[in-house]
Amino acid sequence: MASIILERKRSRSGTEAAISRLSARFGERLSTSRAVLDQHGAGEALADIAAPDAVLFAQSTEDVAAAVRIAAEHGIPVIGYGAGTSLEGHLQAIEGGLCIDLSQMARVIEVSSDDLDCRVEAGVTREALNEYLRDSGLFFPVDPGANATLGGMAATRASGTNAVRYGTMRELVLGLTVVTPHGEVIHTGGRARKSASGYDLTRLYLGSEGTLGLITEVQLRLFGIPEHIASATCQFDTLDGAVQTAMLAMQCGIPVARMELLDELQMKASIAYSGLEDLAAKPTLFLEFHGSPSGVAEQIESFRGISEGFGGSNFAWAERTEDRNRLWKARHMALFAARAMRPGAFVYTTDACVPISRLAECIERCRGQALAAGITATVVGHVGDGNFHMILLFDPADASERAAADLVARGVATAAIELGGTITGEHGIGLHKLDALIDEHGDAAVSVMARIKRALDPDNIMNPGKLIPPAALL
Repeated sequence: MASIILERKRSRSGTEAAISRLSARFGERLSTSRAVLDQHGAGEALADIAAPDAVLFAQSTEDVAAAVRIAAEHGIPVIGYGAGTSLEGHLQAIEGGLCIDLSQMARVIEVSSDDLDCRVEAGVTREALNEYLRDSGLFFPVDPGANATLGGMAATRASGTNAVRYGTMRELVLGLTVVTPHGEVIHTGGRARKSASGYDLTRLYLGSEGTLGLITEVQLRLFGIPEHIASATCQFDTLDGAVQTAMLAMQCGIPVARMELLDELQMKASIAYSGLEDLAAKPTLFLEFHGSPSGVAEQIESFRGISEGFGGSNFAWAERTEDRNRLWKARHMALFAARAMRPGAFVYTTDACVPISRLAECIERCRGQALAAGITATVVGHVGDGNFHMILLFDPADASERAAADLVARGVATAAIELGGTITGEHGIGLHKLDALIDEHGDAAVSVMARIKRALDPDNIMNPGKLIPPAALL
């Protein structure tokens, strides 16, 4: 793995003093092992490591608050860590400091079947929550693919394959418990489905990427498990045909629960990696419908009719749980399937989201940029809401390839903005999109964001260098 240079702006003696106090307070739950530090110094995409100086395995909100107070007193950075599935450089400790690993905070605190909500600690993963809920007839729908922690999903305002029907973390989080940069514990929101009480602090912390505080508990909306579920694949000769089908299905109000697009190169990779030999390497929609048996049957026929008008073929349905799971596992493993096309390559994932009417245009423009740059790039997307990802593969030892991948990624962001969209639909800003944030929002809006950051975190200890361009904080 590569390693990036740490920007040591903090006092080394302050770091050592903080680690000494943390060690005395937490004992063996504080680690300075090189293997543990490196493990916590990067996410799942680019493998550039920027390791923290210490890792604390927290077990309660009180642990987090005590650790943050010590870090604040000594002025050292604090970076939150959940399952390590971040794709935008959120986890790199570019100034060193303390990483607080929340994965041991994995209690489901409360479930209310009557009110369709629950409260969980930040380290509970989405799969663990749904396993816990299974006997209650309820489920939590946000599915980003990775088995991420719910605290991390809240911190990045995550989305995923079910968002087209059920919404994103923005819609489904009712309240939070947050440890502030001063080590205070606050509670935002509540269990009511609406409120006009004060500033909406819940939405402020959602998507703040650990730069304003650490989320330790999450109150979530739940849904009843659908009576009937059917999944399908539909293939097209052109990517435009697939996107036009998706767009018309949304305009007609067909309540698709999931609608995912894989282009022909991604399908080639997924066929080889996930054993989808019954499918061709063509642009493909992965679909899922929820409802009553008769309702699902009606949705299927309506969608089939639309798809045929745009050249849809090889329409295959899966109703057995094991068959549906096979399809969605293949979709969720798309990143690893793409990596397998070029063993040893690094991966850069883009995350543009545009109005669905501009989606085909944006994808084709971005694929053309990748082709011109000589970068292998596959496309996957949550086509129902206009969100797509290009998975860019490059040799980390070849500086020219990395530069080309960076150029393509920047081109994707530019295309999204010019077509009325956003540079990130669900992954967040992290380190990788700092400059593009200004392009999207403008200097004045980013200046407001910076003032919020300075007001709540005046010493800039919470995940420094992420989300807000450092120059905006000067």
